[in-house]
Amino acid sequence: MLIVILLGVLGVIALALWGPDLAYAQSVAPSELGIDEGAEAAKGNDQVTDLFGETGVFRTITNVMLFLIGAISVIMLMIGGIRYIVSGGDATRVQEAKNTILYAIVGIIVALLAYAAIDFVIDAFTEGAGEV
Repeated sequence: MLIVILLGVLGVIALALWGPDLAYAQSVAPSELGIDEGAEAAKGNDQVTDLFGETGVFRTITNVMLFLIGAISVIMLMIGGIRYIVSGGDATRVQEAKNTILYAIVGIIVALLAYAAIDFVIDAFTEGAGEV
């Protein structure tokens, strides 16, 4: 019971310190706010506003993930090449090295196809962004 009361008091304090601007909320009736104003009022001060554009959050995340997958694939290609060189003609080790190289190339192709699909979806969302 004491924990519930303590959490309630902490919640009220947190709402008072980091809650919405009460002066703005009291000066405008909720029925006067449109969708854009409501979304703007709900947005925090340090939140990004562009989700889908060229510098948007989704495009940035996609680019970072594509870079990481590309870097890992290049590293795996190098490891496969080194394994191929040091295999010494052993058939099983040569096959394992070839499989490493093959899987790294397949990984690069899958990453590029995923990037193309995500880019298509992001462009589909941004085409009609200005229209109502």
